Amino acid sequence: MRKEMSKTDYIISNDNDSSRSTWKFLLSELKPRGKFLTPFNIISIPVMLLAAIILVYRFWKGLGPVTNLTQEVPWGIWKGFNVITGVAFAGGAYVLTFLVYILNLKKYHSIVRITVLNGFLAYVFYAGALILELGRPWKIFNPVIGNSFGTGSVLFLVAWHFLLYIIAQMIEFSPAIAEWLGAKRARKILSGMTVGAVIFGITLSTLHQSGLGAIFLMAKDKIHPLWYNEFIPIQFFVSSIFAGLSLVIFEGSICKNVFSDQISEKSKKAHNGILIGLSKICTVAMFAYFFLQLLVFVHGKHWDLLNTPMGYWFILEMFGFVLLPMLMFFYSYRRNNIFMIKVASVITMIGVIMNRLNISIIGFNWNGALRYVPTWMEVVVSVAVILAQIWIFRWVISRMPVLRESPSWVNENE
Repeated sequence: MRKEMSKTDYIISNDNDSSRSTWKFLLSELKPRGKFLTPFNIISIPVMLLAAIILVYRFWKGLGPVTNLTQEVPWGIWKGFNVITGVAFAGGAYVLTFLVYILNLKKYHSIVRITVLNGFLAYVFYAGALILELGRPWKIFNPVIGNSFGTGSVLFLVAWHFLLYIIAQMIEFSPAIAEWLGAKRARKILSGMTVGAVIFGITLSTLHQSGLGAIFLMAKDKIHPLWYNEFIPIQFFVSSIFAGLSLVIFEGSICKNVFSDQISEKSKKAHNGILIGLSKICTVAMFAYFFLQLLVFVHGKHWDLLNTPMGYWFILEMFGFVLLPMLMFFYSYRRNNIFMIKVASVITMIGVIMNRLNISIIGFNWNGALRYVPTWMEVVVSVAVILAQIWIFRWVISRMPVLRESPSWVNENE
């Protein structure tokens, strides 16, 4: 005689079926899509595999055999490039969320998710790069929990800003994950948390960007006078605005071609207008940055340092990679010259890299007997961190509603 299924048994059976279908879905999403042997894959896979071998060796033998770091030069390219420089390019996330959710500029709504995704991945991967260069990485949580760090320590504040901002960005991006999984109830709850997470995230990010600069205030005797001043925190914050937006312009132009099939015709038509709007913001931010640098230089009276190799390098940075792209941004939005906007964004990105490396590596211990030059292994790992971020970035965009429109049930529920 057939036994009737109770209501509880029915629910458990349905939950099990749902669980199995979810796992099948997730496993299917791990499979590669499209052509696998692309030029990017062919170049990036060997680099990442080599970096993985180097990292095994690094954690086995320590930093000494892999890097050129010493007690006199404790910071290298993994911190100077991947962390100090990389975090500046994540600044587009807090700028775009401020424009869309606070100022209600719906014009930029189509690119806010991809910008938040880039910012989130940047912070996650660059936190990983930070761990690589710590002599005792298992103590990474010390600044967060206050162990051996006073609560007034800059590193204590930066660590907490870093951790909380990652959580805030995860909440900001979570509605896209819920839409991907078809979790309607979760999507509604997470969407309701977005504005709060955005306000919290903007506050944290501005503090974190300036906090990174505040770290260098303690190194007055080590940083070259042309780059050291008491306004470094403000300069780091302001430069993160045009650094992040320049990456948005550069990245958006590439994604428009690579992921063209996911972008609606409406978004494609709005693309040029978005770039022009971002170029205006870049112009204003770069003018403020250049004017502040000029005031600091005049007040510091370092005219004699200009006629030196480091002085020539400083002039190149300020006029070739700040003033020039600023004028290009200004001219291009006045003339609606999209190509010039893209070129200006690339020059700006190079300038930001130069500035952050000048402060953290090139101009650091500038008059010391021992000069730091990264090993080839440090360079490989540094590049691999960026390549791995691009892999995850591409995987997410190919599967989640980041560039494409949200599912139809989203609008029905709202």
